[in-house]
Amino acid sequence: MENNEGLKKFTTVNFLNFALGFLGLQFAWQMRIILSAPVTENLGASPLIYGLIWLAGPFTGMVVQPLIGALSDNTKSRFGRRRPYLLGGAIIASLALWLFPNSGNIAGLFGNAPAWAGLLIAAIMIWVIDACINIAQGPYRALIPDVVPQEQHSLANSYISLAIGLGSVIAAATAPVLKLLFHYQMSIQAQFVMAALAFTLAMTWTCLTIKEKSTLKSNNEENTQKGSFWEDLAEFFALSPEVGKICVMQFFTWIGMMCMMIFFTNFAIHTVFAVPDLTKLAADLQSEFLPTQTTATNYSSICFAIFNLICFLIAVPIGILAGKFGNKKVHIISLLSMVIAYLMMGIFKTSPIIVATGMALSGIGWASVCALPFAMLSKYIKPGTEGSVMGIFNIFIAGPQVFVCTLVAGIINNSVIKNGEYLNYHYEYSFFIGAACLLTAAIITKMIKE
Repeated sequence: MENNEGLKKFTTVNFLNFALGFLGLQFAWQMRIILSAPVTENLGASPLIYGLIWLAGPFTGMVVQPLIGALSDNTKSRFGRRRPYLLGGAIIASLALWLFPNSGNIAGLFGNAPAWAGLLIAAIMIWVIDACINIAQGPYRALIPDVVPQEQHSLANSYISLAIGLGSVIAAATAPVLKLLFHYQMSIQAQFVMAALAFTLAMTWTCLTIKEKSTLKSNNEENTQKGSFWEDLAEFFALSPEVGKICVMQFFTWIGMMCMMIFFTNFAIHTVFAVPDLTKLAADLQSEFLPTQTTATNYSSICFAIFNLICFLIAVPIGILAGKFGNKKVHIISLLSMVIAYLMMGIFKTSPIIVATGMALSGIGWASVCALPFAMLSKYIKPGTEGSVMGIFNIFIAGPQVFVCTLVAGIINNSVIKNGEYLNYHYEYSFFIGAACLLTAAIITKMIKE
């Protein structure tokens, strides 16, 4: 059945086909979140250097997504506007995912390469991964108003939340479950290969099963396209006074989100399990702590699996509740639940059970963050501008990460704990900063008029 937009209502099967590609994207992204810390630390990265490497995400997000979003709006292809970017980003990212954990070995191929060469290669691979994920992600969000009727936009975003949760659960849980049930420790390299395959195969399925409208436009239609990025930006904020509030809310939300995502694995390793900074230790001392580092990394994976399992379980219910009570009310409650969770983890930082419980509670907020801000914004999008709007909106997701990668990373880097010859850092500070920013986001959400 078609609505007045000429779009057929999506069935459950349509939604599942649509969301599968995002499951693969999130699978790859989750592996990069969990395992980039031990890979880069073992190559010599301090907390500040690790934060600077993470700048790949925000910079590529602020530059790549608006550019690719605008390009996809104007793409003329027999394969559609968005699908070439979805599949192209997935394939290139998958190659970089395979190379990243082998950065040290790649540097070794050049003979007497300096000690920092492996870290440099790892940083380049992270930049490629993040850029290609952004190439796929912006057009993916823009595909919703292209193919899904407006009355189903909240539900479509909820299915994306469901895919984010499920993809992250599988990615995070695979290695710990294999260790628990079969006493087999999956290598970091094998986990990245698994992520590369998941990303490419899942995105291929979505591109084959979701059909876009024809984008072979006439010259007259082409001449009606919008102008420069700055014109797009001006039109974006002219959509409604509420758009600015949504952007500010998103800005503070993502400072809070990235305080956890960037530093949680290091928090698990160095705070919960008390492994000292390995970059300052001799090789023989490092080897003594590597088993504990592996245990802590598996624990971090379990926590992320719990976090994303909750997101998966409540993603669709959150969309239903938002349809009944409004996006705003549901989102405020979800953000406040995450504030409580962050405070729990920061205060009871050495308790694995309480920290894991805090991650579970954070999953409620994550399910909402993945869906409801986009649902709020989609009501103001003009047809034909979906890619540009989502690309510009991503600036308020990527921009906050610069703050976390520099200032928050710098605060942690200068918050040294000395225990004899061992050094450590106050990684729990990231949760207190994140809680304050999420509380601010909840207050701003209250000001938005629906």
